[in-house]
Amino acid sequence: MRAEDTGEVRVAFRELWGPWKKVAYALGIFCSLFHLWVNTIGVMPGIYRNAVHFGFIMTLTFLFFPMSKKDPRRGFRLDLLLALLACAAALYILLFEEELHLERGSVPILRDYIFAALAIVILLAGTQRAAGWIIPVLSMVFLAYALFLGKLIPGLFHHRGINLGRLLYRMYLTDEGMFGIVCTVSATYVYLFILFGAFLLKSGAGDFIIKLAQALTGRRIGGPAKMAVVASGFMGSVSGSAVANTVATGSFTIPLMKRMGYRPAFAGAVEAAASTGGQLMPPIMGAGAFIMAQWTGIPYLKIIAVSVIPAIMYFLSVGFFVHIEALKLGIRPLSKEEIPELKRVMKEGANFLIPVALLVILLIKGFTPTYAACMGIGSIVVMSWFRKETRMGPKEILDALYVGARNSISTAAILICTGIVIGIVGITAVGVKFSGMVVDLSGGHLFWAIVLVMLASLVLGMGLPVTASYIFLAVLAAPALKQLGVSLLAAHMIIFWYSQDANVTPPVCLAAYSAAGIAGSKPMQTGFLAWKLAKGLYIIPFLFAYTPLLFEGPTLQVLTTAVSATFGLFAFTVLTEGFFLRKLRPWEGALAAAATLGLLWPEEVPRVLGFCLLALLWVLQRRGSPRAYET
Repeated sequence: MRAEDTGEVRVAFRELWGPWKKVAYALGIFCSLFHLWVNTIGVMPGIYRNAVHFGFIMTLTFLFFPMSKKDPRRGFRLDLLLALLACAAALYILLFEEELHLERGSVPILRDYIFAALAIVILLAGTQRAAGWIIPVLSMVFLAYALFLGKLIPGLFHHRGINLGRLLYRMYLTDEGMFGIVCTVSATYVYLFILFGAFLLKSGAGDFIIKLAQALTGRRIGGPAKMAVVASGFMGSVSGSAVANTVATGSFTIPLMKRMGYRPAFAGAVEAAASTGGQLMPPIMGAGAFIMAQWTGIPYLKIIAVSVIPAIMYFLSVGFFVHIEALKLGIRPLSKEEIPELKRVMKEGANFLIPVALLVILLIKGFTPTYAACMGIGSIVVMSWFRKETRMGPKEILDALYVGARNSISTAAILICTGIVIGIVGITAVGVKFSGMVVDLSGGHLFWAIVLVMLASLVLGMGLPVTASYIFLAVLAAPALKQLGVSLLAAHMIIFWYSQDANVTPPVCLAAYSAAGIAGSKPMQTGFLAWKLAKGLYIIPFLFAYTPLLFEGPTLQVLTTAVSATFGLFAFTVLTEGFFLRKLRPWEGALAAAATLGLLWPEEVPRVLGFCLLALLWVLQRRGSPRAYET
C-alpha cells in the first residue's frame, strides 16, 4: 500500500501484482483515451458517455481500493466480481436505454429495476472504498428520506414519499440521478483537467514551479514561507487540488521553513492554507468551478476571469500572516547560494508556461473548456520535446494517461454519488424548503444569511471533501441568497469559497493533515493554525455580496474595492496576531480593529478613515520600534 493524491482526498492505493498490474495499467490508459475521444471527435449521447464513465471509474475503484487496508489481497476475487458487475450496469444502459424510452414508452420492467438497484449498490460501495463513508451514508439517508423518512417527519420537511420503482427509474435510467449533471461535469471538464495536470507534472513542471517561487521570494523576509504561498498559487493554477499542492510543494517548502526557524505546525499550516487557495486560482479551479459553470449557465471563462483578483487577495492574506510571523521571529531571507537565478529558471522552464497560456487563450477565444484542455494536453507533449531532460516519449505519455485515470477515481466517485442526492433534492423539493428555512432564520437579512451559509460550510467541511461540500451548499443555500438579492454569480461564488474550508477545518482537514505528516507536527494543531491562516476564505465572500468585486460594477470601483479590502485583510492580520512592527498595545489593537472594519466596509468614507487609521498605527509603531525585527 502507498499513499497517493487523487485531487480530492488522500488515499491508499492497492499495490497490484503480476498480470493484474498490467490489466489496471491498460484500463487506465483506455479510460483516458476514451475521455479524450468522447470530448473531442467522438459522438455519443450524454447518458451513454456518463454510463461508460461510471463503468471505468467503478472498475478502477475496485481494482485499486482494497476491502482491507491491512491485507490488500484479501477479498480480491470479490473485488473482481464487483468490477464486472459495474461493467454490466454500465453496459445495460448502452444496450437497453433506447429500447426503454422508444419501444416501451419509458415503462420499466423488472429487469430495469434489478439493474438500477445493482448500479446504486455498486456506486455506494465503490464511493465508500474511494472516499470513505461520509458520502455514501449521506446518499443512503437521502434515499431513505425519499422512500419513507419524509412521511414520518412532521413539519416543513414532510412529504408523501416516493415509490421504490419510481426512485430506481429516476436515479439510474434518466439524466436526473447518478448519470445527471454532476456526472456530466465529471466525465468532461473534471476528468480532462485532472489529466491535464497529470501531463503537466509528468513533464517536469513541478520542479520549475518550485524553483520559480524560490527565485521570486527568496530575498524577501520570511522567504521560505512566502515561497510556499507563491508555489502553491502557481501549482494550484494548474492542478486545482489542495491536497496535491500540499504534497507536491510541501515536500520542499515545509522542511525549508522549519530550517529557517518556523515552528513545524506553522510551516505545515502555511502550506495547507496556501494550497487551499489553489482551487481559487484560475485557470483551473477544481471540480466545483466546472459544476458552477454547468449549473448556472455562466461561461467558465467569466468565472475564472472574475476569480483572479479575489484569488490574489486570498494569497496575499496568507502572505500577510507569514510576514508578521517572520517579523515576530526575526527570520531573515534565504542566503544568496540558496536562491536560483530567475533568468536561468525561466530559460530552463519557460516552455511549461506555454500550455497554460494556450489554455487561457483558447478559453478567451470562446472554445469550450474540454477542447481547451485537450489542446493543452497536446501542447504539453510538444513543449516537453524542446529540452532533453523533459522530453516525453511513448512511455511517459502512457504513464501520464494512466496516472490521470488513477488520480480521477476518488473525485469522480464522489461526483457520481452526489448525483443521487441532487436527484432526490429535485424530486422532494427539499432544497426549496431548506432555502426558505435559511431566509426565515436570518430574518430576511443578507448578512445573517451569509453567516448561516458559512456555519453550514464549517459543519459540512468537517465531513465532506470540497466538491461535495460545494454541491450540497449550492443545492440547498444558493436559492436563499438569490432570494435575498444576491446575483446568481455572487451567490455561487460565496458558496464555492466557503466550501474550500473543507481542507482546513478540523477535525477533518485533509490538506492540513497531509502537511502535518510532512512537517512532523501534531495534525490537530496544524489544522487549527491552517484554519486561522485561511481567514480570507471567510472575509472575502462578504465582499462578493456587498461590493462589485466580481466585476459587477465599474472597473474603477472594482479596483478601489480590491485595494481597500487587501489593506483591510492586512489590518485584520495585524489585529489577529497582535503584532505589526512590534507587539501591539491594547489601545493599538483597538486602532487595528477600527482600521479593519473601515477598510472592509463597502462605502468609501469608512474606507478612507480606515486607511488613515492604519497609517497612524504604522507611524506609531515605527516611532516605538527602532529595529524592524524587534520582538
